[in-house]
Amino acid sequence: MSDCECRQNARELEGQRRLLGLLLGLNGLMFAVEGSLGLLAQSTGLIADALDMLADASVYGLALYAVGRSETLKNRAAALSGGAQLLLALAVIAEVLRRTVYGSEPQSLLMMATAALALAVNLTCLTLLNRHRHGEIHLRASWLFSASDVLANLGVIAAGLLVAWTGTPWPDLVIGALIAGVVARTGIRIIRESRAGTAAD
Repeated sequence: MSDCECRQNARELEGQRRLLGLLLGLNGLMFAVEGSLGLLAQSTGLIADALDMLADASVYGLALYAVGRSETLKNRAAALSGGAQLLLALAVIAEVLRRTVYGSEPQSLLMMATAALALAVNLTCLTLLNRHRHGEIHLRASWLFSASDVLANLGVIAAGLLVAWTGTPWPDLVIGALIAGVVARTGIRIIRESRAGTAAD
């Protein structure tokens, strides 16, 4: 490899590190904000979305670790992030069941305002990652998680509208369960891709 190619590769890796560090910070901050407001709003949907933000932060942290490392390590990092998504999906389902039994009174306005803020953050992340959507496995995983998060945010906003309209917590519980399903499906997809990549190494 020529000196020019080495410098270009080094610049690309440094750019990936800066990008992933920024995404890690944004998602970590939104996990704290959305989780706190989700508890205040008694919203399963917001709590589920906050846990999804935490999963994303772990994805970005693992992807940051994988930058410049071997394909095997990148695939392992992606598999770990997929496993984290599955575990968080189970935690969300357990919370939905708990609130179904014991009840809750989700606050629709706070739900929608918080979900709109999360949507803005996820759209920013998605835009920053767009050029990497067909790139290496650890960056593809990051893009997929942000894309699924946008759908989850829109779902929470819709659930907030339905809670206000119906006066019942059921829309919030349903969207919490649906987000868990999206999280689980995305996690499974990443695990499958990482296994395929490992087998090809």
